[in-house]
Amino acid sequence: MTAASAVEIHTGDGVTFTLPLAGPVSRFLALAVDWAAISATVIAISTAFSYVPKVSDNIKSAILAVAFFVLTIGYSAILEWKLAGRTLGKRVVGLRVANINGFRLTFPQVLIRNLLRSVDSLPFFYLVGGSVMLLTRNMQRLGDLAAGTIVVRTNEAPLPQMPPGAATRTNSLKPYRTLTARLRQKVNPAAARIALEALKRRDQLDAESRLQLFAEIAADFRSLVEFPEEATLYLTDEQYLWNVVEILYAHR
Repeated sequence: MTAASAVEIHTGDGVTFTLPLAGPVSRFLALAVDWAAISATVIAISTAFSYVPKVSDNIKSAILAVAFFVLTIGYSAILEWKLAGRTLGKRVVGLRVANINGFRLTFPQVLIRNLLRSVDSLPFFYLVGGSVMLLTRNMQRLGDLAAGTIVVRTNEAPLPQMPPGAATRTNSLKPYRTLTARLRQKVNPAAARIALEALKRRDQLDAESRLQLFAEIAADFRSLVEFPEEATLYLTDEQYLWNVVEILYAHR
């Protein structure tokens, strides 16, 4: 099977989006940065224990081994959940974990892909995970296959332009700066791009398909941050998406 350089996401309404996939080299570079961060933390813990004289060396070694395991799993799981699919390494290299359909990750997905790191890393240097990546079309290791996730590049594809008319609209969400900042933090860029492309292609869809598509995308964004009722009460799903997309892309 030939690995793809990008994955196509097809909505039920005939709209297609393309996300560039991360390859083995960029993923290994991100992993190296993450390993460095984890190792630095373990060294700091080890140094702190060296100042506790009443703890035996065997107990110290056991604690450090457990700490390393917990950090290896917890570090990636927590950051990918809180930072919308990014760890420090992925942020440096320009990668992000996404749902196979391009939308944000669920916590079970984050947990599953990180729990299976112990299998993917066998027998050493992620030989199992790397081999599986090269054999799957969407460059997925075992953890990705089990969780239904992909790793995409975020720093190479140029940002599309806002559709005409965006500058003349009144955005009812903008006054809530804390909530809009939280929205920017939580939204997966892949999902942001899908919303923007949907707005650009709105005229290509019939009325029923457009309503269904915008309702699905808007529901995903609404679940991330809840704005006050007065800010969204009279907004259709399409108007809500206009507001969200303007907020997401205005700061870039």
